Amino acid sequence: METIPWDAGSWRNPPSDAAVDRDALKVRTKEATDMWRHTSYGFVHDSGHALLAPLPDGQAMECDVEARYEKQFDQAGLIVFSAPTHWIKCGIEFADGSAQLGAVVTSEVSDWSAAPVPHWSEGITRFRVSRMGDALTIRAKRPGEPWQLVRLAPIESSRQWWAGPYAASPTRAGLEVSFSQLSLGAADSALHGED
Repeated sequence: METIPWDAGSWRNPPSDAAVDRDALKVRTKEATDMWRHTSYGFVHDSGHALLAPLPDGQAMECDVEARYEKQFDQAGLIVFSAPTHWIKCGIEFADGSAQLGAVVTSEVSDWSAAPVPHWSEGITRFRVSRMGDALTIRAKRPGEPWQLVRLAPIESSRQWWAGPYAASPTRAGLEVSFSQLSLGAADSALHGED
C-alpha cells in the first residue's frame, strides 16, 4: 500500500474544521450532515463530509478511523462515490444505543446493512474498500484482529469512482474524527482466504 497525502483529495461538503496533525486528518462535523436516498425514510440527504481521491479499477483504499460515537447516527468511515445517486459508504454508525458496523449501498435508492459492535464505539477501526470489475469488497478490522467481511456490493464498472474518508452527524454538530494511514494499493485477489 502507498500512502495518499491528504492534499491529494478534494472535499465534497467540507466539514466545519479539518486540519492535519502529525500525519492524521482531524475533522469536526457540521450539524445535520448525512448521506441517504429515499428508502423507508422518504428523504434525500447529501451533506456528509467526504475527502475524495480517484479509486481506479483493480485498486483498494484503506484508512484508520477513530471517533467517539455517542449521539444517534454519529458515523465515520470510508465512502466510494460516483455521483449523488451512486455511492457506497462503510463505517461505524451509532444507532439505537450501540455502535454498528455497516454499509449503505446506493444506486438511486439506499439500502443499509448493519450489525452491533458495542466494543467498537471507541478506538481505531481500519476500513478497506477493494474495487475489482463490477464488485466492491468492504472489510474492517480492529488492531491485532483479522479482517472481517462487511459487504460485497455491485458497482457499475463503467462509472468513474472516487473514495476517501467520510464523516457525518445527522443529529448534532461537532463529531470529532481522526483519520490516519490513508493508503492505496492492489485490490484483493480473492473474496475468500485460502484454507
